[in-house]
Amino acid sequence: MTDAPLSPLGLDRPESGDDVALPFTLDALDCRGRVVRLGDALDAILTRHDYPEPVARLLGEAVVLAGLIGSSLKFSGRFILQTQTDGPVNLLVVDFDVPDGLRGYARFDAEAVAEAIARGETQPGQLLGKGHLAMTVDQGLHMERYQGIVPLDGGSLEDVAHTYFQQSEQIPTQVRLAVAQLSRRGEPGPNWRAGGVLLQFLPPEGGRLPDLPGDGNFDNPDALDPDFVEDDKWTQARTLLATLADDELADPDLSPERMLFRLYHETGVRVFDAMPLEERCTCSAERIEAMLRDSFSPEDRAEMVVDGEIEVVCEFCSADYHFSPHEFDETH
Repeated sequence: MTDAPLSPLGLDRPESGDDVALPFTLDALDCRGRVVRLGDALDAILTRHDYPEPVARLLGEAVVLAGLIGSSLKFSGRFILQTQTDGPVNLLVVDFDVPDGLRGYARFDAEAVAEAIARGETQPGQLLGKGHLAMTVDQGLHMERYQGIVPLDGGSLEDVAHTYFQQSEQIPTQVRLAVAQLSRRGEPGPNWRAGGVLLQFLPPEGGRLPDLPGDGNFDNPDALDPDFVEDDKWTQARTLLATLADDELADPDLSPERMLFRLYHETGVRVFDAMPLEERCTCSAERIEAMLRDSFSPEDRAEMVVDGEIEVVCEFCSADYHFSPHEFDETH
């Protein structure tokens, strides 16, 4: 690429690397969005559990999607993305601890996953099957939770995200997700990395957009209104995004800023300060002790005792906690 002047792009500062969320706007096209690029943070999440490769890719997409949505929140709290389905991968959970912490895990049927791999049925929709995806915003104590639920019916996480924003937020939205393994000379093995883009059409008049495809057709939300006419600005913005290849999304040698410049240099794009992201688990001995004390009866805790102690392993980070059952005695 030629050395074009990039000051309008916000590149009067160093370009971003991995483990960031980068907000941007397309002022001429009435759009805004975010890019998420994950390297070491994602690799830590995926390698900790030794997932089969298709399961790791699916969880990686979920982590990127949670990063794209969670990084927009402006308060202390959590964004939780969770799937529950009947497929070989029956549960995905990703927590985004505002403003920058990510953790996630997948639960799967090892035999069913092996059979799916043997049949070549490893697309996200094939692994997930049917069920639902819930997106929960938890602002902490004394604040009401917000939850949006959309069906999963054999589609990808990109498809589900589009449905979520169309039905719950009434905002035209395009999402791209890509997960890859990269091997570098001199390094012990391939590392997981990923990228994602969330693009939204927000015209100046704001408010609910009445011309969304399928608006009001709850029996078939994907059906097009025969009178629907898509705004030319949105058509241009999402068409340009569709030219982005998966390898570009996850390319460690292509910064998010330069990727956006490639896509939108003709219409103009502004980027803002990148927000760091990190792999971070919120578990602790104190929290688990409180959970055991408050959520389990003495009889339940007695059944957990093995070799004289209660062992709890965090599903997210695999940290191992050990407690004496006597810690929970009423007189202790």
